[in-house]
Amino acid sequence: MHLKTVLGEISGYAIMLYAPIAGLGGHIANSYRIEVVRSLRQRPLLTALVLLLAVVLLWMIFAVWPEWLVDALGRKKTFVNTLLNGLTLAGLYFLVASGFTLVFGLMRNVNLAHGAMYLLGGYIGYEVAERTGSWILGAAVAFLALAIIGVVLQLVVFRRMQGDDLRQTLVTIGISIVAADLMLAVWSGTTYQFQPPDWLFGATELPIISAIRSSGDAVFLKYPTYRLAVLFIAIVVGVALWLFLNRTKLGMMVRAGVDDRSMLEATGVNVNLVFAMVFAIGAGLAGFAGVIGGTALSIAPGEDVRYLLASLVVVIVGGMGSVTGAAIGALLIGMAEQFGLAYFPTYGVVLTFLIMIGVLAFRPQGLMGQA
Repeated sequence: MHLKTVLGEISGYAIMLYAPIAGLGGHIANSYRIEVVRSLRQRPLLTALVLLLAVVLLWMIFAVWPEWLVDALGRKKTFVNTLLNGLTLAGLYFLVASGFTLVFGLMRNVNLAHGAMYLLGGYIGYEVAERTGSWILGAAVAFLALAIIGVVLQLVVFRRMQGDDLRQTLVTIGISIVAADLMLAVWSGTTYQFQPPDWLFGATELPIISAIRSSGDAVFLKYPTYRLAVLFIAIVVGVALWLFLNRTKLGMMVRAGVDDRSMLEATGVNVNLVFAMVFAIGAGLAGFAGVIGGTALSIAPGEDVRYLLASLVVVIVGGMGSVTGAAIGALLIGMAEQFGLAYFPTYGVVLTFLIMIGVLAFRPQGLMGQA
C-alpha cells in the first residue's frame, strides 16, 4: 500500500479516537469531527508529523526528564512555564485578533483603529470595575460600550467607504491617533492593572511533575489560575465564533453577503443590519480583550499599537476571515514570543517575523485562508 494512503488511514483513525474526548457534543461534534477528519486525511504527511510532535510534547510535559534533556534545554519547570505562558499569550492574542478577523478578514473593512478599541475597552472596564468592585461587570460593560462604538464606526465610516481600502486605512489611522491622544488626556500615562476576582486569584497545582526531591517525593507545578482562565475563555470564544459563522443562519448570511452582497440583498436580507451586528461583535471582542489583557498584563499608552500589530500578524499567518486560522496564527506567534524570550532573548523578536515571512513566501493567503 502507498505510504501516503497508510499515513492517511492512521491519521484518520487517530483523529477519530481523539475527537470524542475533545468533541463539542451532540450533532455539532459529529459534523465538526467529520470535517476535521476529511481535512486531515487530505494532508496525511502533515497530519502524521503533527501527531508525532504532539506525542513528543506530551512526553516532555508529563514525564520526568532524563539528565541529557536537562543539559540540553535546562530545567523542566522553565520549559513547561514557557509553554504555558505561550498558550495563555496566544489565548489573549486570539481574543483580540478574533474581532479583527471578523471585521478585516471576513467583511473586508480595514479597521486600523482596532488596537485603540482594545485599549479603550481596557480603560472603560477598569473604571467600571474600580467603581463597582465587580470585575465581571467591568468586562461586560467594556464589551457593550465598544460594541456600540463599533456600530457607530460602521455606520459613519465604513458604510460610506465600502470597497475603498485606502480611504478606510487613512481614516482609521487618523481615528486611532485621535483616540490615543484623548485616552492619554483622560487617563494620563499611568499604567493600570485589574485585580482578578477572588476565585481566580492565586495558583493552581497541575498534574505535571516539575522536579523530584532528594527524598523521592514529586514536586508538582503550580501556575496562576487567572492565566489558565484566559486560555479557557479563548477556547470558549473560539468555539462560539466557529459555531456562529458555520452553524447559524446569521453566520451564513454574513459569509454570503461578503461573497455576493447584491444577491443576498435580492433575497430580502438587510445586509447593512447584518454587517453592523458583525462589526459590533468584532469591536465588542476587542473591548472585552482589553479587560482580559489588562488583568493578565496591564493597560497603558502604546498597548493599542502592540495589539494592533499582533492582530495583523495573526490574521496574515492564519488567513483572512478564518477563525481557525486566527487560532493557529495566535498559537504560533504566542509560542514564538515566549520561547524566544526564554531561550533566544537576543533574537527572540525575530522569530515572529520569520514565521510571517515563511507563510507569505509559501502560502500568501495564510495557513487556513482561501486562495
